Amino acid sequence: MKSAKKLVGQIISGSFSKGLLLKLSKDFNVEDLRIGKFVIIEGEKTKYFSMVTDIVLEAGNQKFLNHIPAPEDNFIKDVLKGSSVYCLVQLTPYLMVDLNSTVVDESASKVKTIPPHFSSVYEALEEDIEQIFGKEDKLNKHFHIGYPAEMEIPLCLNLEKFVQRSNAVFGKSGTGKSFLSRVLLSGVLKKDAASVLVFDMHNEYGWQGTSEENKAIKGLKQLFGDKVEVFTLDPDNKSYTYKDAVDLTIAYNQVEIEDLELLRGELGLSEAAIDHARMIQREHERDWFSKICSMTVGDIQEFCNSTGANIGSIQALQRKLNTLVDTVKYLKPVTSYDGIKKILSFLTSGKSVVLQFGRLNNLKSYILASNIITRRIHSEYVNLTEQYLMAPENTKEPRRLVITIEEAHKFLSPQVAKFSTFGIIARELRKYNVTLLIVDQRPSGIDSEVLSQIGTRATLLLNDENDINAVFVGESGGNNLKTILSQLNPKQEVLIFGYAVPMPIVVRSRRYDSEFYKAMNKEEKLTKEEIIKRGELAAAEL
Repeated sequence: MKSAKKLVGQIISGSFSKGLLLKLSKDFNVEDLRIGKFVIIEGEKTKYFSMVTDIVLEAGNQKFLNHIPAPEDNFIKDVLKGSSVYCLVQLTPYLMVDLNSTVVDESASKVKTIPPHFSSVYEALEEDIEQIFGKEDKLNKHFHIGYPAEMEIPLCLNLEKFVQRSNAVFGKSGTGKSFLSRVLLSGVLKKDAASVLVFDMHNEYGWQGTSEENKAIKGLKQLFGDKVEVFTLDPDNKSYTYKDAVDLTIAYNQVEIEDLELLRGELGLSEAAIDHARMIQREHERDWFSKICSMTVGDIQEFCNSTGANIGSIQALQRKLNTLVDTVKYLKPVTSYDGIKKILSFLTSGKSVVLQFGRLNNLKSYILASNIITRRIHSEYVNLTEQYLMAPENTKEPRRLVITIEEAHKFLSPQVAKFSTFGIIARELRKYNVTLLIVDQRPSGIDSEVLSQIGTRATLLLNDENDINAVFVGESGGNNLKTILSQLNPKQEVLIFGYAVPMPIVVRSRRYDSEFYKAMNKEEKLTKEEIIKRGELAAAEL
């Protein structure tokens, strides 16, 4: 049985370009209305899925405001309310469907017209939410991520679309970016939408993390067991990492000049220092890093005499690289096995990997390891995709991969995005089945070209105007959403818009707690009919 609809009011004016004005029903209390609320407009032939973007108090005649009723005079207030004084609500419609349609979101289209005068506006019901955002079940890749503002109706994200493009979680410090990221990644793992690689700078995603109350919470390894492998760059301190984590070391010959370009700010390297490193690389090829670290005074003098290089610059470069080696404990002259190759084998076979940094959670360690590993992944996935395209009948398409990075502006700023493998992935690698989940508190620090390529943005509270503007780079209609973003609750409330959701919506995200753990651990055994249906859906997609 369908739920009863609650009338919010009626459309009295507006335009396609500027939005619609609703006059609030006398029976609807304005204090029950929130910016960002999801509502339904019913025209004569069409249903419009819309969002509240502003609320205004108005008076039909300003003279009424010269005689304000006393606080206790409820009778006069009731007489004036709704006719002499009233409330107007600004609505932005995003999607439209045939009024009698019950088909899930495939039938919805972008708004291309507006409803007539006096069209009724109702609070959205569960069937309205499901019609547009879908419903989670065993047969699809929809995942319950939270609830629309002021509602207790499950709202789903289309994970199949989510993993097809790079995405972002933005929010100022303390708003819960890591918690929201864990919810999203849990959905990807639960629904088997892709493999996941997490560069876990703060040791929050592997076996367990900590809440703001400093209580232990489950990481992805606890929730998903054998689906997740944990590696560590700090094997000497198991208190920071999962006790059975695989040790990872990186050899000198895996470092490239572009890694130094990324670390210029952290190491204090000049352009001249980078040029001298290139000169040594041309002579010693893959052993250039090892050579710089081990050069004697005589070696440096001889090199400078033969090439014209500056002795002081070479010595400064050597000093800074040796300091880097001392800081970045996982960097070794040689390694006993190729740990990056092992990570790749897990990812391509369907497992996910969390790489924990332990006590090496400084930016030098994070940037260097992340870029070296991602460069190998980039090369491998380009190769696998090209093999598949040349002989699709003999090879498998590479499994989708989502790489999660925090402090993303360090990799994707305008100055370094062209050197960073992450910049390449953000711009073009989705065609090779690799995408990013960017987690950052400073979207204004990210290159605008990279921002324009982000598919879905889940944005928690931001206060800085530059960061708010950056969130909407490449998005049409962002002005209506800026006010909504700046008014979000500081915890748990998130504005989601982009490719994986049919329209922007404010969501109260699911709590990452014992109830969530139970939902992730619940086995979904398919019936015979469901197995047949899943096969039919897969065949239809092909």
